[in-house]
Amino acid sequence: MNKKIIFIVQTAVIAAIYFVLTFFLTPISFGPVQVRISEAMSVLVFFTPAAVPGLAIGCLISNLASPYGMLDIVFGTLATLLSAICARRIRHKWLIGIPYVVFNAVIVGYVLHLMVAGLGWLYAALGVGLGELLSVYVLGIPLLNLIDKNEPIKRMLQ
Repeated sequence: MNKKIIFIVQTAVIAAIYFVLTFFLTPISFGPVQVRISEAMSVLVFFTPAAVPGLAIGCLISNLASPYGMLDIVFGTLATLLSAICARRIRHKWLIGIPYVVFNAVIVGYVLHLMVAGLGWLYAALGVGLGELLSVYVLGIPLLNLIDKNEPIKRMLQ
């Protein structure tokens, strides 16, 4: 099969799953303390470059429903894109989540600080960072290990 078509399909599937997980879990996906279950998919960059645009597009579509408006749409998506680009370059599974935690804590934390009256940046950054830690390390690393041990799924992602 054509590699470009495979890349586009993988990107679309990752974006769609990210959106569905975020949308159906909206109460915990947005807010000063947020745990996006969809961020567990961030480990997919370990297996396929299609995860980089897939995660960014999924985040962009999800953030269209954000109560924080255009700032979250632009900067939340940027945080995910930068995280995915950096994480793709990391070839150690235990370090792959660091860009997601750092970029989202700093960037999304700042957006929340600007949008939520009385919310300090440090509190917002810690809330977002903690949510990313949970998503990437508690859910994402087991997902990475599961995929890594399952050859048919691993082949689908390569």
